[in-house]
Amino acid sequence: MLAASVPAENANPEGVEGVVGLEEPKKMTREDWRKKKELEEQRKLGNAPAEVDEEGKDINPHIPQYISSVPWYIDPSKRPTLRHQRPQDEETQQYSSIGEWYKRGVQEGQVTTKFRKGACENCGAMTHKKKDCLERPRRVGAKFTGTAIAADEHSQLQLSLDYDGKRDRWNGYDAEEHMRIVEEYAKVDLAKRTLKAQKMQEELASGKLTEQANSRKQWGDGEHNSQAEREHNSEDEDEDKYADDIDMPGQNFDSKRRITVRNLRIREDIAKYLRNLDPNSAYYDPKTRAMRENPYANTGMNPDEVGYAGDNFVRHSGATITMAQTQLFAWEAYEKGSEVHLQADPTKLELLHQSFKVKKEEFKKEQKGSILERYGGEEHLDVPPQELLLAQTEDYLEYSRHGAVIKGQEKAVARSKYEEDVLVNNHTCIWGSYWKDGCWGYKCCYSFIKMSYCTGDAGRHNNSDIVCVPDVEEIQEEQYEEPKTLMAMHQEKLKEEKKKKKKKKHHRKHGSESDDDDDDDDDEAKKKEKLKRALNAEDARLKQVGEIMQLDERNRPYTSLSEVREPTEEEMEAFRIKRPRPDDPMASFLGQ
Repeated sequence: MLAASVPAENANPEGVEGVVGLEEPKKMTREDWRKKKELEEQRKLGNAPAEVDEEGKDINPHIPQYISSVPWYIDPSKRPTLRHQRPQDEETQQYSSIGEWYKRGVQEGQVTTKFRKGACENCGAMTHKKKDCLERPRRVGAKFTGTAIAADEHSQLQLSLDYDGKRDRWNGYDAEEHMRIVEEYAKVDLAKRTLKAQKMQEELASGKLTEQANSRKQWGDGEHNSQAEREHNSEDEDEDKYADDIDMPGQNFDSKRRITVRNLRIREDIAKYLRNLDPNSAYYDPKTRAMRENPYANTGMNPDEVGYAGDNFVRHSGATITMAQTQLFAWEAYEKGSEVHLQADPTKLELLHQSFKVKKEEFKKEQKGSILERYGGEEHLDVPPQELLLAQTEDYLEYSRHGAVIKGQEKAVARSKYEEDVLVNNHTCIWGSYWKDGCWGYKCCYSFIKMSYCTGDAGRHNNSDIVCVPDVEEIQEEQYEEPKTLMAMHQEKLKEEKKKKKKKKHHRKHGSESDDDDDDDDDEAKKKEKLKRALNAEDARLKQVGEIMQLDERNRPYTSLSEVREPTEEEMEAFRIKRPRPDDPMASFLGQ
């Protein structure tokens, strides 16, 4: 209690803003603490009334104290409450009510006859500008004419809708609109009753009703009462008697007629869902009353022997197919205007169907005869059946055990799309029938030049000693090695470095330089040899290029199939040496 007697200036010496002068709660005695705990236990057991908050609502005794009690440094005088656990009114977002919606139409109260400053230049309304005007653009706007000024639209509200309000399909629906529809139908009903009353008065005046009354007396009172009941019921059946003239279910399919009778069954028949009570059997749709699968599928019964095998089961035995064809004919005849019914008058339907078949066959024969008489070709119809034309033949063939044909004509071998065995320029063999030293030629004259003229045995004698010169590309491939990989080049470099180190050690021991001179001489000799080979290859390449340039463009070979690789140093040197220089004054002197 010493802190309570300290002045406020000393309690808050730094002048911190906040509540000043709050006292800590007094420490409870042992007896008070025990009584408080006993009261809490009695409240939890339901023997004592629950504690009430400041709003008069009961506090659940099982809620912990740190949730229901207000901290002493906030307000020690407040009682336990749960108000801070509930949504706060000042923090709750306010949404538009269910009756608020955007106003439709325009303002009807005021009529403007003069153009106002700041209004739309097209129609004259004050609520939008010319670029936002939805009216058809006038030839001369209301700004210049001052006439036919449109009314102003309503100033719309800024609605704040919650999650459900944005997705409400009936949002903004006017209940008065439904009452207008009800009143309209009521007026139509009243007009019908009025017309019916007028019709009955006209019949009464003409004497038709008296004749009907006399006929009823002749048939008796019972029929009279039933007729009166039917007339009484027919007064309110103008739009509801949809099934009066309806056929049996599944007989006529006319989309223009309103039918309320659905897939009904005869009450004496067994319901589909009672045929097999196993829950894992065929599924029954209660909405459409359909069971497409066989309910006896897992029972081992034959579908042809059971009374019902599912809606998708179609019987193909007996007269089922004929019955289905007759039913289909009845539907088609009904669409054409013939009133026939399979169950009502089957004899009439069967006779009509038979006459239809006879007329159909006669019509087909007449149509076929007229076409043949006009265009001809009747002899082409007298041919063997299609099975004999495509699947069978009278050709006799015998095969050996290895598959070779012994007797009969063997099947023709499929040829390629390119020309084969075509002989040109008096050759008796095709190009590629002769091969020597890597070159192709003609076998009849041993000529290696394609499209050359054949010289026969004389050419064979003269060309037997000619050596075929391969292409420059082949020479280069033979003379030069393929380009090495980076790994191989690195390994060679390491080997050369090791050799140089060994030579340096050897020189240090012996102190002679004669070996270095020998190595240099060997390197120069190798370089000269490589350069000589490159010069020979360059000469052969230039010779081949000259021959190709003399040929016609259409007979030149393809050059894009040759290998492309990086030239070596010797090849570049040979190209520089053999390169023609027309601007060189010594070119003619050197023979270039």
